[in-house]
Amino acid sequence: MASAPRTIATDLLQQGHESCLPPCSLTKEDLTAYPGLANLLMGLTKRMDSTGLSVNLAQQLEEARKELQVRKASWLKWETLHRLLQEALREQGTGLPPEDRKFLEVLEQQLLVGELKRMLEVDPSLQSTQSSLLGLEPSHVLELLPPKQEVEQIQKRLPTELEKHLKSKCLALLSYYRPESDSANETVRVAMSGTLAERLAEEKQRLQEAKARQQELVGLLEQQKATYPQVLLRCVAMLKRLAREYRLGTQSELDRLNTHYLEIKCSAMFLKIRLEELSILLETYTPEKVDVHRMIRDDLQAKLSQEEQNLATSRKILSDYEMLGSAFEELVKEYAQLKGTIHNRQWMLKEFNKD
Repeated sequence: MASAPRTIATDLLQQGHESCLPPCSLTKEDLTAYPGLANLLMGLTKRMDSTGLSVNLAQQLEEARKELQVRKASWLKWETLHRLLQEALREQGTGLPPEDRKFLEVLEQQLLVGELKRMLEVDPSLQSTQSSLLGLEPSHVLELLPPKQEVEQIQKRLPTELEKHLKSKCLALLSYYRPESDSANETVRVAMSGTLAERLAEEKQRLQEAKARQQELVGLLEQQKATYPQVLLRCVAMLKRLAREYRLGTQSELDRLNTHYLEIKCSAMFLKIRLEELSILLETYTPEKVDVHRMIRDDLQAKLSQEEQNLATSRKILSDYEMLGSAFEELVKEYAQLKGTIHNRQWMLKEFNKD
């Protein structure tokens, strides 16, 4: 009996129907290593959905989602109506007829009173702990409402104004979604705006399908990421085994042959370099040039020897002078002064002779 569920789970895994199982990353090796895991997964499929939630919790979540959608739709309807009225008030310009200006003033007054009434309304459960703003009550604000006759006039005219604003919004949306419609007349644009909702719904459905496909691909990517390290580890193990069995056994012999080959190649390279050097020297220096260079070298060596002897003599004389001490330095200074004086007088005599 235990093999049946395991076979079903294995077949689902092999056929690529992992969505029938709870969210997990499984391989055939996992099912083989842990036989009881398949039974547990097949038992969980009766109590869990594809997202991992229990059936009861998923039903409650779906009911809450539907209720939220209903409330969102209701809120969106009234929020749209309120924003249309606010935009109508903001877009009012100067030079309006008296009746239009009166309509907008009464409408603005009624909206402000409604907004204040909403701000002053307190949750019944918080009335005992929270006081109203500035001690005001909703009944105090209702006194600011326009007269009943003006309110009735607004109610009669309001649908027409809302229809006008909604029409302009639809045409603006049509211009954004289909810019080529701007060149058509108003009748055609109104007809085109009638199908705009269907087109937007189709595009929204296409986007939702694309998002669902993206989520599915993300799930597949996560599974691949979970499988990839395992495959890498198996590949590394196989490479280690191949290196240990087929590479390291002949590595020493291969290294020895490579070393011997490199030594021979290096010796041949050195011999080739030496041959090129000798060839260059032979082409550059002929026997006559070598004799001339030898003579020049002998002459330079002779001059170098003479200069070294002169240097030794100068050093000896200098050392003798240094032995005389400070008295010799004073004589040198006095000699320099006398020599300068003689030079100056010679120059003066030379200038006098010119005259």
